[in-house]
Amino acid sequence: MTKVVELLSLGAGVQSSTLALMAAHGEITPMPDGAIFADTHGEPKAVYEWLAWLTSKLPFPVYKVSRGDLWKAASTPKRTRDGLRTYILTGIPVFMMDGLKKGLGMRQCTRDFKIDVITRQARALTGVKRVTKAHGVLVNMWIGISTDEAHRMKPNRQQWISTRWPLIDAGMSRTNCFEWMDRHGYPKPPRSACTYCPYHDDKSWLGLTDAEFADAVVKEKQLQAAYASTSEMRGVPYFHASRVPLDQVLFDPDDATGAAFGNECEGICGV
Repeated sequence: MTKVVELLSLGAGVQSSTLALMAAHGEITPMPDGAIFADTHGEPKAVYEWLAWLTSKLPFPVYKVSRGDLWKAASTPKRTRDGLRTYILTGIPVFMMDGLKKGLGMRQCTRDFKIDVITRQARALTGVKRVTKAHGVLVNMWIGISTDEAHRMKPNRQQWISTRWPLIDAGMSRTNCFEWMDRHGYPKPPRSACTYCPYHDDKSWLGLTDAEFADAVVKEKQLQAAYASTSEMRGVPYFHASRVPLDQVLFDPDDATGAAFGNECEGICGV
Protein backbone atom coordinates (compact mmCIF):
# COMPACT_ATOMS: atom_id res chain seq x y z
CA MET A 1 0.00 0.00 0.00
CA THR A 2 1.36 3.43 -0.99
CA LYS A 3 2.21 5.72 1.92
CA VAL A 4 0.10 8.86 2.24
CA VAL A 5 2.37 11.89 1.92
CA GLU A 6 1.83 14.82 4.31
CA LEU A 7 2.43 18.11 2.48
CA LEU A 8 1.96 21.76 3.40
CA SER A 9 0.93 24.33 0.81
CA LEU A 10 3.29 27.17 1.74
CA GLY A 11 2.34 30.65 0.56
CA ALA A 12 4.97 32.12 2.94
CA GLY A 13 2.39 34.50 4.38
CA VAL A 14 1.11 34.76 7.93
CA GLN A 15 -1.07 31.67 8.22
CA SER A 16 0.95 29.11 6.28
CA SER A 17 4.19 30.27 7.97
CA THR A 18 2.61 29.87 11.41
CA LEU A 19 1.32 26.45 10.41
CA ALA A 20 4.76 25.37 9.23
CA LEU A 21 6.43 26.51 12.44
CA MET A 22 3.74 24.92 14.61
CA ALA A 23 4.47 21.65 12.84
CA ALA A 24 8.19 22.17 13.41
CA HIS A 25 7.43 22.58 17.14
CA GLY A 26 5.40 19.37 17.13
CA GLU A 27 2.20 21.22 18.01
CA ILE A 28 0.53 19.87 14.87
CA THR A 29 1.19 16.31 13.82
CA PRO A 30 2.35 14.32 12.00
CA MET A 31 5.52 16.08 10.88
CA PRO A 32 5.02 17.10 7.22
CA ASP A 33 7.09 15.31 4.61
CA GLY A 34 7.59 18.68 2.98
CA ALA A 35 6.16 22.06 2.07
CA ILE A 36 5.56 23.39 -1.44
CA PHE A 37 6.00 27.05 -2.40
CA ALA A 38 4.66 28.01 -5.84
CA ASP A 39 6.68 30.97 -7.09
CA THR A 40 4.90 33.36 -9.48
CA HIS A 41 8.07 35.51 -9.68
CA GLY A 42 5.89 38.38 -8.50
CA GLU A 43 6.00 38.30 -4.71
CA PRO A 44 7.35 41.28 -2.75
CA LYS A 45 11.02 41.19 -1.80
CA ALA A 46 9.95 40.80 1.84
CA VAL A 47 8.22 37.49 1.08
CA TYR A 48 11.28 35.99 -0.63
CA GLU A 49 13.48 37.10 2.27
CA TRP A 50 10.99 35.65 4.73
CA LEU A 51 10.83 32.35 2.81
CA ALA A 52 14.61 31.99 2.98
CA TRP A 53 14.54 32.61 6.75
CA LEU A 54 11.58 30.29 7.29
CA THR A 55 13.16 27.46 5.28
CA SER A 56 16.20 27.57 7.58
CA LYS A 57 13.93 27.00 10.62
CA LEU A 58 12.02 23.99 9.32
CA PRO A 59 13.03 20.34 9.85
CA PHE A 60 11.36 19.31 6.61
CA PRO A 61 12.19 20.31 3.02
CA VAL A 62 10.61 23.22 1.17
CA TYR A 63 10.11 22.59 -2.52
CA LYS A 64 10.18 25.83 -4.53
CA VAL A 65 8.37 25.24 -7.82
CA SER A 66 7.27 27.52 -10.62
CA ARG A 67 5.54 27.59 -13.98
CA GLY A 68 7.47 30.73 -14.85
CA ASP A 69 6.74 34.44 -14.76
CA LEU A 70 3.04 35.06 -14.13
CA TRP A 71 3.27 38.68 -15.26
CA LYS A 72 4.61 37.66 -18.67
CA ALA A 73 1.67 35.28 -19.15
CA ALA A 74 -0.82 37.90 -17.91
CA SER A 75 0.41 40.79 -20.05
CA THR A 76 1.70 39.29 -23.30
CA PRO A 77 -0.93 38.97 -26.05
CA LYS A 78 -1.01 35.63 -27.88
CA ARG A 79 -2.23 35.01 -31.41
CA THR A 80 -4.30 32.02 -32.48
CA ARG A 81 -2.81 29.64 -35.04
CA ASP A 82 -5.05 30.98 -37.79
CA GLY A 83 -3.83 34.50 -36.98
CA LEU A 84 -7.35 35.85 -36.70
CA ARG A 85 -7.57 36.47 -32.96
CA THR A 86 -5.33 37.74 -30.16
CA TYR A 87 -5.86 36.97 -26.49
CA ILE A 88 -4.26 36.91 -23.02
CA LEU A 89 -3.16 33.46 -21.85
CA THR A 90 -3.63 33.90 -18.09
CA GLY A 91 -6.01 36.46 -16.63
CA ILE A 92 -5.58 38.19 -13.28
CA PRO A 93 -8.58 39.55 -11.28
CA VAL A 94 -8.52 43.11 -12.57
CA PHE A 95 -11.33 45.64 -12.27
CA MET A 96 -12.70 46.43 -15.71
CA MET A 97 -14.27 49.60 -17.04
CA ASP A 98 -16.04 49.47 -20.40
CA GLY A 99 -17.48 52.92 -20.99
CA LEU A 100 -19.76 53.41 -17.97
CA LYS A 101 -20.06 49.68 -17.36
CA LYS A 102 -18.06 48.06 -14.56
CA GLY A 103 -16.91 44.45 -14.60
CA LEU A 104 -14.29 42.00 -13.40
CA GLY A 105 -11.56 40.35 -15.43
CA MET A 106 -11.26 36.59 -15.78
CA ARG A 107 -8.92 35.07 -13.21
CA GLN A 108 -6.82 32.04 -14.08
CA CYS A 109 -3.65 33.03 -12.22
CA THR A 110 -4.25 31.00 -9.06
CA ARG A 111 -5.13 27.86 -11.01
CA ASP A 112 -2.33 28.18 -13.59
CA PHE A 113 0.54 29.40 -11.42
CA LYS A 114 -0.30 28.11 -7.93
CA ILE A 115 -2.65 25.13 -7.79
CA ASP A 116 -1.46 23.31 -10.92
CA VAL A 117 2.24 23.55 -10.05
CA ILE A 118 1.65 22.51 -6.43
CA THR A 119 -0.41 19.54 -7.63
CA ARG A 120 2.32 18.53 -10.07
CA GLN A 121 4.97 18.60 -7.35
CA ALA A 122 2.70 16.71 -4.93
CA ARG A 123 2.17 13.97 -7.48
CA ALA A 124 5.93 13.71 -8.04
CA LEU A 125 6.48 13.30 -4.30
CA THR A 126 4.06 10.35 -4.12
CA GLY A 127 6.32 8.37 -6.42
CA VAL A 128 3.28 7.19 -8.36
CA LYS A 129 3.76 7.75 -12.10
CA ARG A 130 0.14 7.26 -13.08
CA VAL A 131 -2.52 7.98 -10.48
CA THR A 132 -5.78 6.01 -10.73
CA LYS A 133 -8.91 5.83 -8.58
CA ALA A 134 -7.63 2.56 -7.18
CA HIS A 135 -4.83 4.41 -5.38
CA GLY A 136 -7.28 6.31 -3.16
CA VAL A 137 -5.82 9.21 -1.16
CA LEU A 138 -2.10 9.67 -1.76
CA VAL A 139 -1.59 13.15 -0.25
CA ASN A 140 -2.88 15.00 2.78
CA MET A 141 -2.51 18.65 1.77
CA TRP A 142 -2.33 21.15 4.64
CA ILE A 143 -3.78 24.58 3.84
CA GLY A 144 -3.17 27.60 6.09
CA ILE A 145 -6.68 29.01 6.25
CA SER A 146 -7.61 30.56 9.61
CA THR A 147 -11.02 30.81 11.29
CA ASP A 148 -11.69 34.34 10.01
CA GLU A 149 -11.39 33.00 6.45
CA ALA A 150 -13.23 29.71 6.94
CA HIS A 151 -15.48 30.51 3.97
CA ARG A 152 -12.47 29.84 1.74
CA MET A 153 -12.34 26.16 2.69
CA LYS A 154 -12.89 24.02 -0.38
CA PRO A 155 -12.02 20.36 -1.00
CA ASN A 156 -9.30 19.62 -3.52
CA ARG A 157 -10.51 18.82 -7.02
CA GLN A 158 -8.13 15.88 -7.22
CA GLN A 159 -9.58 12.73 -5.64
CA TRP A 160 -6.12 11.55 -4.61
CA ILE A 161 -5.53 14.71 -2.51
CA SER A 162 -7.32 15.11 0.83
CA THR A 163 -7.33 18.67 2.16
CA ARG A 164 -6.63 19.45 5.80
CA TRP A 165 -7.04 22.82 7.58
CA PRO A 166 -5.06 22.54 10.86
CA LEU A 167 -5.54 26.19 11.88
CA ILE A 168 -9.31 25.75 11.63
CA ASP A 169 -9.07 22.59 13.74
CA ALA A 170 -7.05 24.54 16.31
CA GLY A 171 -9.56 27.42 16.34
CA MET A 172 -6.90 29.94 15.30
CA SER A 173 -7.59 33.27 13.59
CA ARG A 174 -5.05 35.38 11.69
CA THR A 175 -4.61 37.45 14.86
CA ASN A 176 -3.96 34.26 16.83
CA CYS A 177 -1.24 33.41 14.32
CA PHE A 178 0.52 36.70 15.00
CA GLU A 179 0.16 36.05 18.73
CA TRP A 180 1.66 32.56 18.39
CA MET A 181 4.63 33.93 16.44
CA ASP A 182 5.17 36.62 19.06
CA ARG A 183 5.03 34.13 21.96
CA HIS A 184 7.73 32.04 20.32
CA GLY A 185 9.97 35.03 19.60
CA TYR A 186 9.53 34.93 15.84
CA PRO A 187 9.34 38.07 13.67
CA LYS A 188 6.08 39.15 12.08
CA PRO A 189 5.49 37.44 8.71
CA PRO A 190 4.64 39.51 5.65
CA ARG A 191 1.44 39.07 3.68
CA SER A 192 1.89 36.85 0.65
CA ALA A 193 0.52 38.16 -2.67
CA CYS A 194 1.94 39.34 -5.97
CA THR A 195 3.00 43.00 -5.80
CA TYR A 196 0.47 43.90 -8.49
CA CYS A 197 -2.40 41.73 -7.22
CA PRO A 198 -5.77 43.53 -7.53
CA TYR A 199 -6.91 41.71 -4.37
CA HIS A 200 -4.71 44.04 -2.29
CA ASP A 201 -6.46 46.15 0.31
CA ASP A 202 -5.31 49.76 0.62
CA LYS A 203 -3.07 48.92 3.57
CA SER A 204 -1.26 46.33 1.43
CA TRP A 205 -0.76 48.79 -1.43
CA LEU A 206 0.73 51.28 1.03
CA GLY A 207 2.92 48.52 2.44
CA LEU A 208 4.82 48.01 -0.82
CA THR A 209 8.23 49.58 -1.15
CA ASP A 210 8.47 52.69 -3.33
CA ALA A 211 10.13 50.62 -6.05
CA GLU A 212 7.47 47.90 -5.88
CA PHE A 213 4.64 50.43 -6.06
CA ALA A 214 6.27 52.25 -8.97
CA ASP A 215 6.64 48.93 -10.75
CA ALA A 216 2.93 48.15 -10.15
CA VAL A 217 2.00 51.53 -11.67
CA VAL A 218 4.03 50.66 -14.78
CA LYS A 219 2.53 47.18 -14.94
CA GLU A 220 -1.02 48.56 -14.83
CA LYS A 221 -0.26 50.72 -17.87
CA GLN A 222 1.38 47.78 -19.62
CA LEU A 223 -1.68 45.64 -19.01
CA GLN A 224 -4.00 48.32 -20.33
CA ALA A 225 -1.94 48.50 -23.52
CA ALA A 226 -1.89 44.71 -23.79
CA TYR A 227 -5.67 44.41 -23.40
CA ALA A 228 -6.22 47.18 -25.97
CA SER A 229 -4.12 45.25 -28.50
CA THR A 230 -6.17 42.06 -28.30
CA SER A 231 -9.26 41.12 -30.24
CA GLU A 232 -10.78 39.39 -27.20
CA MET A 233 -10.54 41.92 -24.36
CA ARG A 234 -13.08 44.70 -23.96
CA GLY A 235 -12.71 47.54 -21.51
CA VAL A 236 -9.81 48.98 -19.54
CA PRO A 237 -8.26 46.97 -16.67
CA TYR A 238 -7.34 48.58 -13.34
CA PHE A 239 -5.59 47.19 -10.28
CA HIS A 240 -7.74 49.09 -7.76
CA ALA A 241 -11.47 48.65 -7.15
CA SER A 242 -11.99 52.41 -7.62
CA ARG A 243 -11.04 51.91 -11.28
CA VAL A 244 -8.72 54.89 -11.03
CA PRO A 245 -5.09 54.71 -12.22
CA LEU A 246 -3.01 53.33 -9.38
CA ASP A 247 -0.83 56.43 -9.07
CA GLN A 248 -3.98 58.57 -8.64
CA VAL A 249 -5.73 56.46 -5.99
CA LEU A 250 -6.31 58.10 -2.59
CA PHE A 251 -5.48 55.11 -0.40
CA ASP A 252 -7.03 54.70 3.03
CA PRO A 253 -4.31 53.49 5.46
CA ASP A 254 -6.99 51.96 7.70
CA ASP A 255 -8.52 49.87 4.91
CA ALA A 256 -7.56 46.24 5.48
CA THR A 257 -10.45 44.68 3.61
CA GLY A 258 -9.80 45.31 -0.08
CA ALA A 259 -11.26 42.96 -2.66
CA ALA A 260 -10.00 40.19 -0.38
CA PHE A 261 -9.28 36.59 -1.27
CA GLY A 262 -12.75 35.43 -0.23
CA ASN A 263 -13.63 33.78 -3.51
CA GLU A 264 -10.17 32.55 -4.34
CA CYS A 265 -10.33 28.89 -5.34
CA GLU A 266 -9.05 26.36 -2.79
CA GLY A 267 -7.56 29.00 -0.48
CA ILE A 268 -4.04 29.05 -1.91
CA CYS A 269 -3.25 32.78 -2.30
CA GLY A 270 -2.70 35.25 0.49
CA VAL A 271 -1.77 32.75 3.20
